[in-house]
Amino acid sequence: MIVADTNLLVYLYIEGQRTGQAEAAFAKDPFWVAPLLWRSEFRNTVIGLVRKKALALEDALRIVDDAERAMAGHEYSVLSHHVLQFAARSGCSAYDCEFVALAQDLGVAFVTSDRQVLSAFPALAVSLDVFVA
Repeated sequence: MIVADTNLLVYLYIEGQRTGQAEAAFAKDPFWVAPLLWRSEFRNTVIGLVRKKALALEDALRIVDDAERAMAGHEYSVLSHHVLQFAARSGCSAYDCEFVALAQDLGVAFVTSDRQVLSAFPALAVSLDVFVA
């Protein structure tokens, strides 16, 4: 089991440069979890691609539906005081710290490409590059 960064989910569901790495991560460990926040971040990324005309709305709707179905039952609430403590100590966003808090709560790695998070939380965060290596 891993905590999957929203970008990792985007890489898996939307074809791009890092899709191959996301598929390798999924092959290595297909049990991905995330805080409930992932849905809003994912939707925001997808609608941004629609607005840039990089993705058709119909495709966006299908992609979001596929991702939400796959993550059903793998989404968690996190405690605000954990999130805020991590954010205050690290300077990372509260959004990012939701993933960190979940990783700590579950005792699993948080796979991300976010350099600030990787630097601030070396005991919990592992880069996608290292995870798939």
